[in-house]
Amino acid sequence: MSADAPAVTLPASGALSAQDRAGRVRTLAAHHAPLVPALATVLLMCAPVEHGDASSPGGITPADAASAVLVVCCAVRLLRARGRPLNGTAALVLGAPAVGFAVATVTSGDPAASLPGFVRYLQIFVLVPTALVLTLRTVRDFRVLAGAVVVLALVQGAIGVEQYLTGTGASYMGHNIRAVGTFGPLDVMGMSTVVAYGLIAALAMGLAPDADAPHWLRPAALGSAAALLLPLALSFSRGAWIATAVAVGVVLLLAGLRLAVGTMAALAAVAVVLIGGAGIGSQMMSERFASITAVSDAPDRSVTDRYTLWAAATGMWRDNPVTGVGLKGFPAHRDSHASLGLSSGSDTAGAGLAFQREPLLSPHNMYLLVLSEQGLIGITALVGSWAALLVCALRRLPAARRRGRAADCGLLATGLLVWQTVDFLYADIGGPSTVLCAVLFGLVARWALTEDRAAGADPR
Repeated sequence: MSADAPAVTLPASGALSAQDRAGRVRTLAAHHAPLVPALATVLLMCAPVEHGDASSPGGITPADAASAVLVVCCAVRLLRARGRPLNGTAALVLGAPAVGFAVATVTSGDPAASLPGFVRYLQIFVLVPTALVLTLRTVRDFRVLAGAVVVLALVQGAIGVEQYLTGTGASYMGHNIRAVGTFGPLDVMGMSTVVAYGLIAALAMGLAPDADAPHWLRPAALGSAAALLLPLALSFSRGAWIATAVAVGVVLLLAGLRLAVGTMAALAAVAVVLIGGAGIGSQMMSERFASITAVSDAPDRSVTDRYTLWAAATGMWRDNPVTGVGLKGFPAHRDSHASLGLSSGSDTAGAGLAFQREPLLSPHNMYLLVLSEQGLIGITALVGSWAALLVCALRRLPAARRRGRAADCGLLATGLLVWQTVDFLYADIGGPSTVLCAVLFGLVARWALTEDRAAGADPR
């Protein structure tokens, strides 16, 4: 990755003239201005979400608008520079999913209905990640954006804890206690996703700070990771719990076995104090944990519906194995492939929303959603791209650890990608929080794919 912009030096006298100050401001503004749309994309997710945004396919949130500005600004810079922005590997890994999206749209029974899905998939998995790869020029930029994710997680987590304590969250087992942050009950996974991203990012930055990092960084980062355990628990999201446990385990092992054991013990102690010792939702949480293993003996209604939706997605793929039923085609084909055991929808209430039933419009499994709507072409291109990102990220990490430089970026990128690929076993894209998934893939791609750029090997 490229070298940092040169520092602005002071005059020999130690005093800055008005002209020097103006020049310094212009230099700093020119360097950091491209990062503003990226930060806005993340931080605007602190804003409350209108209830209709999560359910409306065409709903555009402020964060979506900021991501569009990010892409446009990046395109303008590329046109001005007229250079080769990406190496061959990066172009292939980032661009391959677009082929699957295009094929699924063109071969769909209703291409016009599939077009919004094509635009959304292109935004999340191609355009925004590519724009971030080209925007994050230094390791400092990378860390600033990762820090913004942690700030977002802390804000949403604090709101979620307040919702639990005051009984103003989403409905769970007849009580309005489920922490959902500003995303509301229609995007019940939104807060847990944001908090999990922030937890992993904070943990990575705390485990492997550079030698010249501020002395306060490690305790602040690890303290933030520990604090985020509470809102994650209060989200009552089983999929997020499982994905976080796997990702944290991977990050700790990559950071070093001795460090992993000590940190894991500390995190376990914090979890016991916050959840068990303080009695915070302990009974409901125990029941929720127990339900993870009760998926075959006595599954709850949500698990039964999920199995039925998975079977429907598999059936769609069998009927259209190569190209699928088309983007946004799952709802239209669901009833013809689902058994009578599928309920009419999921109950949502609380967090400022009256009771209503939301239709089940996806299989809640990203891999099966892609397989059913895009077929073998789409899933090979998309999952192959993620696998390439993981391999490239892991390949760069040992050298970074030996040098003691930017290892936190490698741990962060690897941990986030592991979290997302595990979570996609229980969830798919949708809702206002989806744009943060694009930021995740941008951070991962920035670490994994830019080693051979002409400006330099490290994001520094």
